[in-house]
Amino acid sequence: MFTIEHEFDATVITLIDEGGDLPLMGDVTVTTFEDCVTVEQTDPETDEVSRLTLSLAQVADLAAALNLPEGSYRLDRRGKPATGD
Repeated sequence: MFTIEHEFDATVITLIDEGGDLPLMGDVTVTTFEDCVTVEQTDPETDEVSRLTLSLAQVADLAAALNLPEGSYRLDRRGKPATGD
């Protein structure tokens, strides 16, 4: 399950960990800004927040990598993967 909220300067997507048979890992919050994206997760045992900040280029690389086989790639200017190394 997930939620999407539009705020003044960001879009916030929350991926809700509904559990199931596996231990809960904590909800993940993805916040998109004009120049970066942050990913946050609170550790349910310590209540500490871990934050990762990605540039928009890194997000584009990650999105492309989710659908590619193992290898080394560089996106061309149109956002399509060039030949892997």
